[in-house]
Amino acid sequence: MHCPFCRHADSRVIDSRTSDDGLSIRRRRQCPQCGGRFSTIETASLNVIKRSGVIEPFSREKVMSGVRKACQGRPVTEGDLGLLAQAVEETVRQTGTSQIDTNEIGLAILPPLRELDEIAYLRFASVYQAFDTLDDFEAAIAQLRADHDAARAAASVADEV
Repeated sequence: MHCPFCRHADSRVIDSRTSDDGLSIRRRRQCPQCGGRFSTIETASLNVIKRSGVIEPFSREKVMSGVRKACQGRPVTEGDLGLLAQAVEETVRQTGTSQIDTNEIGLAILPPLRELDEIAYLRFASVYQAFDTLDDFEAAIAQLRADHDAARAAASVADEV
C-alpha cells in the first residue's frame, strides 16, 4: 500500500477492525518513511458473470433496482429493499466463490423476496423464471397456498401442545 503523503511503497498495519456488516476490514496504517497515518478499507471482491459473459463487480444497488420494479405499488420501503439486498449479498458470499452467475443471484433473491412480499415475489419470479403461460402462474400460486396451509397446520398443532 503506497503512502498517500509521500508515496513510499510500504506501510505498517497498526490496527485492524471488522466493519459493522462484517464484510470489510478497516486497517489503520503508518508509513515507515514519513510517519503519516492513514486508513484503508479492504473487502473481498465478488464479481458477477452476466449471461453475455461480461464480468462486473457485484452491486447491491443493482439487486435493489431489479427488485424495486417488482415491488412497485406494494407496501415495501427502501429500507426493506436495502435489507433484502444485504441478505442476498451475504447468501452469495457464503458460497465462497469470487465469481457468481446472475442466475445464482436470482435464486438468492427469491426466498427473502417471498418473505417480504408475495405479490412482488410472483412478479419477480414470473420474469426471472420466464413464466410463459397462466399454468406457470397457477403452479406458483398453488405452491404459495400449499406452503400457507402447511404453516397453518403446523401452527395449530403447536397451539394444541
